[in-house]
Amino acid sequence: MQFSNQMSDIKDIRIEEYNYELADERIAKHPLAERDRCKLLVRDGNGCLSEHVFADIPDLLPADSMLVYNNTRVINARLRFRKGEGGALIEIFCLEPVEPRDYAVSFAMTTGCSWLCFVGNSKRWKQGELTMVVTVGDVVVTLCATRVSKEGNASVVMFSWNNADVTFAQIIGAAGEIPIPPYLNRSTEASDSTDYQTVYSHIDGSVAAPTAGLHFTPEVLDAVSRRGIERRELTLHVGAGTFQPVKSDNIGEHEMHSEFIAVSRSLIEELAVSQRRVVAVGTTSVRTLESLYHIGCMMAQGEWGGELPQWYPYADNHPRLSVAESMQAVLRHINAEGADRLIASTRVIIAPGYDYQIVKGIITNFHQPQSTLLLLVSAFVDGDWKSMYDFALARDFRFLSYGDASLLMQPVK
Repeated sequence: MQFSNQMSDIKDIRIEEYNYELADERIAKHPLAERDRCKLLVRDGNGCLSEHVFADIPDLLPADSMLVYNNTRVINARLRFRKGEGGALIEIFCLEPVEPRDYAVSFAMTTGCSWLCFVGNSKRWKQGELTMVVTVGDVVVTLCATRVSKEGNASVVMFSWNNADVTFAQIIGAAGEIPIPPYLNRSTEASDSTDYQTVYSHIDGSVAAPTAGLHFTPEVLDAVSRRGIERRELTLHVGAGTFQPVKSDNIGEHEMHSEFIAVSRSLIEELAVSQRRVVAVGTTSVRTLESLYHIGCMMAQGEWGGELPQWYPYADNHPRLSVAESMQAVLRHINAEGADRLIASTRVIIAPGYDYQIVKGIITNFHQPQSTLLLLVSAFVDGDWKSMYDFALARDFRFLSYGDASLLMQPVK
């Protein structure tokens, strides 16, 4: 097993080297009417590129694959309040729960909860309470928002409401709207409530979709299973930081955002012994699976504190365990806690020089120039991202969240 311990070299990577020209007309503003009819670029282990249709993917996956996807569901995270009758519009964008911190518990609250939020037009709301009348089914509820504190460029907002028969999940479901990506340069439309969810999403928590999974249909998933390819789920709740551009010249100065992950005991046990090639659907699944490996290494060292640091995979003191050894360390940890899954946070950055440990294939869309997601893809294809993107641009592929897809298999070494 080869690890890159050249942390300083990786930190010195210049983000301008991961730039390309992306015209606005290449950005898909809406998905295709039939999700699985989008274009699919395939890069095999020898680096050969070919064009297909996404519906072909069951036959393109290796027969010994395990397909792993992110079951997170996008919440109606954007709430719009008026400050008094006819007053300023204040937009509150819910990012992650603060109290209670557990997503499921927060969504189930019936009296109040607090969330870390971005606040739009915040200068017009320095103090006081905002209110909104919300109709949940046949029930009319008054939702109140109070700004508690500042946390960097975000704020902690306390939400409360006057009916204990209504949960926070029901309130934001009725009052909020799906937060589509800013680079679509359009307002949310009614169709986004369906278009911007994967067909297998069922765990509420994301403010952005794991968009590689948007191409899957029940028919494609059934075809995958008929080929004998195992399908497994995990959870990463996508935060707004996924759209955060790299503003520094070198990636070493870029601070990665933290994201919640959850992986079941059964999947961890399977990863410890399985010989199947893991194909991750989307960069969120990649981040979760690769983070899981490094979390196990930290646990084996007795250094685990609940969050995987950004640069840990490149550290000189990394124990370089096998995947089986790492998964066993994770299993010992959750067994000691009497848990049925690992819950953690990750800030990992995957950049050229990173050595993939669990993921052998990636299904992903085409990413923004100078983004950490493009760095992740480049790391997987040994730096040869440009030929893929030139191929896609020359053949009129559609880019970003509602765009076309790619299947990348681990390079032959």
